[in-house]
Amino acid sequence: MISFVGAGPGAADLITLRGAQRLGCADVVVWASSLVPAAVLDHARPDAITHDSAGMTLEDVLSVYESHPNAAIVRLHSGDPALYGAIQEQVDWCVHHERSFEIVPGVSSFTAAAAALGRELTLPGVAQSVVITRLP
Repeated sequence: MISFVGAGPGAADLITLRGAQRLGCADVVVWASSLVPAAVLDHARPDAITHDSAGMTLEDVLSVYESHPNAAIVRLHSGDPALYGAIQEQVDWCVHHERSFEIVPGVSSFTAAAAALGRELTLPGVAQSVVITRLP
């Protein structure tokens, strides 16, 4: 099983319980040191094989998946993998290679930012929508 896990917005204690559990059971962890703090790896088993994807291409990451066909693999993404997570090509690879996978949501940085500011994102009569966008 390959689990695409959202690591949250940058604090090791903001990973979800499910994400921490998947890390605790993982044989192999692929994470980006440039985006995910090393403290999040404290949730992983000490004997888990870790790969820092900061310098890896998509093909490098997929070769890790291919070289561990029976392993429990966690692909650790910053924030929530469904929001700017760049997981679709990996999910497509899993489908094409008949590998089981799951997506474990994470705490998104936009909600963490609102919490840090002590503000609500929507207010009756003021704002009823949240738009999330980025430059192309």
